[in-house]
Amino acid sequence: MAETTPWLTETEQHAWRSFVRLHDKLVNRLAREVQAESGLSVADYGVLVHLTEVPDGRLRVLELAKALEWEKSRISHHIGRMAKRGLVVRDGCPSDGRAAFIVVTPAGREAIAAAAPRHVEAVRRLFINPLTPAELAMLAQISNRILDELEKECE
Repeated sequence: MAETTPWLTETEQHAWRSFVRLHDKLVNRLAREVQAESGLSVADYGVLVHLTEVPDGRLRVLELAKALEWEKSRISHHIGRMAKRGLVVRDGCPSDGRAAFIVVTPAGREAIAAAAPRHVEAVRRLFINPLTPAELAMLAQISNRILDELEKECE
């Protein structure tokens, strides 16, 4: 006997579509505002955030790709474009000739330092301020529960 798909209820569908609309609008608005102010794309910003959050500003290519959830070809092409603009450099790995590190440059640090205040202001205005502290805590709890499930599926 063939199983039937358990379609979303009206309530489930409304929640799902509201979330998707929220995500798309929020990410696109943040991307437009950051790019207009800094010239960094949302992808550039994401790469620079990850690199500047580690003490020496360097990550292996595959670590960075995993953190961003990008395919190897996407990270390679994007890093190439960022390197041409002087935001990052590729650095060989002495212990593994096949591996490479991506390292943030001083220009990359300057770019993220200039873009971050505007980004934080936009996140606060568009995402934080409309919520009460209790709603924000609940949203974090819900998000973490879903993230945990996504991580379990990857194991």
